[in-house]
Amino acid sequence: MELAFPVIGWRVITPMLLVTGTGFACLLLDLLPPKERKGHVAAVGLLGLALAGLATGLLWGQRETAFREMVALDEFALFFNLLFCVATGLVLLLSHGYIRRQGIEQGEYYILVLFAALGMMLMAAGTDLLIIFLGLELMSLSLYVLAGFFRTRPASNESAMKYFLLGAFATGFFLYGIALIYGATGTTSLPRLAEALARAELGRDPLLFAGLGLLLVGFGFKISSVPFHMWAPDVYEGAPTAITALIATGSKAAAFAALLRVLLGPMRGLQPDWLVLVWILAALTMTLGNVVAIAQSNLKRMLAYSSIAHVGYMLIGVVVGTQLGAAAVLYYLAAYTFMTAGAFGVILLLERRGAEAVQLGDYAGLAARHPLLALLLALFLLSLIGFPPTAGFVGKFYLFSAAIEAGYVGLAILAVLNAVIASYYYLRLIVYMYMREPEGEPVVAALTPAAGLGLAVAVWGTLHLGLAPGPLIGLAQGAVGPFLP
Repeated sequence: MELAFPVIGWRVITPMLLVTGTGFACLLLDLLPPKERKGHVAAVGLLGLALAGLATGLLWGQRETAFREMVALDEFALFFNLLFCVATGLVLLLSHGYIRRQGIEQGEYYILVLFAALGMMLMAAGTDLLIIFLGLELMSLSLYVLAGFFRTRPASNESAMKYFLLGAFATGFFLYGIALIYGATGTTSLPRLAEALARAELGRDPLLFAGLGLLLVGFGFKISSVPFHMWAPDVYEGAPTAITALIATGSKAAAFAALLRVLLGPMRGLQPDWLVLVWILAALTMTLGNVVAIAQSNLKRMLAYSSIAHVGYMLIGVVVGTQLGAAAVLYYLAAYTFMTAGAFGVILLLERRGAEAVQLGDYAGLAARHPLLALLLALFLLSLIGFPPTAGFVGKFYLFSAAIEAGYVGLAILAVLNAVIASYYYLRLIVYMYMREPEGEPVVAALTPAAGLGLAVAVWGTLHLGLAPGPLIGLAQGAVGPFLP
C-alpha cells in the first residue's frame, strides 16, 4: 500500500502566508529592544503587507483551488487581498504616532492588526462555509481585543464588551445557519452546494431557507445593516480611532466579500426568495443611518451612522445581482476605504485639552488654525457625500446606474434622496470648520511623517478613483465575472 501525501496548494495561500509570517516576525521583534518604542514592529508589518500586495499582483489572472476546494485563488479573492493590504497599511501608518500619544504603544497592537487582516483574506478566499467562519472568527477576535485597547477607559472597555457579546450571538446564528444548510444539502462547500441546489427537490426545503436566514443575520451584524447595527456607534466611539477606521473599512469589505460569494454564487438560484428581504434591508439601512446621523454631535458616532448608510448603498448592488451591480459594490468598497480612512486619519491627529477632538464644536474655526487638515477633511467629507470629481461620486453613480438598469428605479430614487439627506450632516461639519469662529482652547494637531504619508495615500485614492475610475471598475468586473453573467 502506497502512502499518498496530501498536496498543499502553497501558491493559493501565498499572500496569506506572507501576512502570517509577518505577524510571527513581529511577535519575535516585540521581544527586542527598545521596549518603549515599537516603530520597528510597525515598519516590518508594512513591509509584510507590501510583499503580500506584490504577491497578489503577480498572481493576478490565475485561477485554482486548494485544500479540497475550500480555498480559492481567483480574481475575486485577489481583488480583496489588495484592498485589505491597502486598508491595513493605512491603519498602521495612521496608528504609529497616534498610539504613542495615547500611551498604548505595544507590539501586540500591530500584531493583532495583521492577524485581523489575515482573517479578512481568509473570508474573501474561502469557498467553504467553514473556512469563511474561521476567517470571520480570526478577524473578529482580533478586533474585539483592539476595540478595548484603551484599557483604563471605561468607554473603551464598554465598547469592546458590547462588540464581543453581540458578536458572539451573531457568530452563534452564523454557525447554526451553516449547520442547517449542511443538514439540508449534506455539504458546506460552495461549489457542491450550488450543485445540490440545482436539484429541484432541494429548492424549497424549509431547512435550507432557515439556514440562509441565519447566515444573513451573521453577515448583517458584520456589515452593520439594520436591524443588526446597534453595536456600531458605541464601538466606533469607544475604540481607538485608528481601529475604528479598520472596523469601518477592512471588516466591512471582508463581510461583503463573503456575502457576495454566498448569495451570488450557490444561492443565486434562490434569488427570488432572498431578493425582497435584501431590498428591505438596503432601504432601511441607508435611511436609518442617514436620519440618525443628523442628530449626532460626536464625530465618531456620526461617522458610525454614516457607515451604516453606506452599507445600505452597497446592498443595492447585492439586490441588483448583475455583474455591473456586484462590480459596483467592489468599486464602492475601495473608494469607501480611502475616504473613510482619510476622514478618521484627520480626526485622530487632532486633540483638545489633552483628549481626542471628536465633538462638533471642537472643529469650529479649524480652517483658520490648521488649514491643510481642514482642507483634507473637507475633501473626504465631500467624497462621502458624492460630489464630483471624487471617488464617492463615481461609486454612487455605478451603484445607482446598475439599479436603474436592472429595473429597481424606486430603490435608486430612495438612495438619491438619502444622499441628499446625508449632505446635511457632512456639510454642517464643513461649515463649522470654515464659517465658525474658534472658541475655547485651540485644537492641537500632531501630524507625523507616517500619518502624513497615510493621508497622502488616502487623498490620492479619493481623487484618482474619481478622475480615472476605468481601470478599477474593469478589475472589479473581471473579479466577479466567473460567478456572474
